[in-house]
Amino acid sequence: MIRERYLNLALLAALLAVPVLAQVQGAPFTITLATKIAIFALAAVGLNLALGLGGLVSFGHAAFFGVGGYVIGILASHARNYEPFLTWPVEVAGTTQMLVLWPLAVLVAALVAAAIGALSLRTSGIFFIMITLAFAQMLYYFAVSWPTYGGEDGLPFYLRGDFPGLNTMDPISFFGLCYALLLVALWLFHRLHRARFGLALEGARQNPERVQALGIRPFQVRLLAFILSGAITGLAGALYADLNRFVSPAMLGWQTSGELIVLIILGGVGRLCGPVAGAGLFFLLEHWLGGLSEFWQFWFGLILLCVVLFARGGLIGALAKDQTHD
Repeated sequence: MIRERYLNLALLAALLAVPVLAQVQGAPFTITLATKIAIFALAAVGLNLALGLGGLVSFGHAAFFGVGGYVIGILASHARNYEPFLTWPVEVAGTTQMLVLWPLAVLVAALVAAAIGALSLRTSGIFFIMITLAFAQMLYYFAVSWPTYGGEDGLPFYLRGDFPGLNTMDPISFFGLCYALLLVALWLFHRLHRARFGLALEGARQNPERVQALGIRPFQVRLLAFILSGAITGLAGALYADLNRFVSPAMLGWQTSGELIVLIILGGVGRLCGPVAGAGLFFLLEHWLGGLSEFWQFWFGLILLCVVLFARGGLIGALAKDQTHD
């Protein structure tokens, strides 16, 4: 456990140091790559709360990722075009203020997660996986057929949102925001893992009948975890939309859900910094292998297969020489 703690600190320090050094050397692409890693690590932290602690294999978390992105894109586009978002029953204007957009993205993603979770959690196993996938695909096709906000072509909004005292168009400043939110999410995951809620959630995963006998309703515990998971992933989607200054239905696609699961498997399911390690390894391999071959996914698939077969605890478990998590 102590070895894993130092490993976690080293990972977070490396993720911070790389863009700082890139800023000194004038390499904005490296900063953007580190920002993308931080954002997807944040999204995977959200999924890790449901998957790693609750055993909820959701193949539909792209729904929350995309919803968070569309909240940012829609409100920002209305603000840039000086058009009200709503005119009835009261007029509501668009906005580019991140301190307004982020809570809205979290709230909408949490509401969507509550609706999906309330129905999906009445099933289990393969049925749960397929229902979450179905909901995400429903939202995907809705976005594709929504011409008001770009439809299949997506929605550009050109400039990032505004944050007090920062130039968000500066790559290192935007990375700092994403990194800070990642740290907050990791702290929340750690506290929930150690709290009674985390113990109840793991108990509901291992033996729901015993948890029920103790007076705890497994459905309610799982639903709350699913909502928190969706909210964190929605925040990551909002940041990703701001990073690209563009949102599209691809953010809602099943490929995005698959990537998030892969990140957690690579880093270590249920591990605190498993999402950070997984995101770092995935996008670095994508960058390096993609420069060598257009079939880089084949080589990445072999690496993933080796992790699944020989490192059940993921990258964190292998380096910490521990195949089980606390």
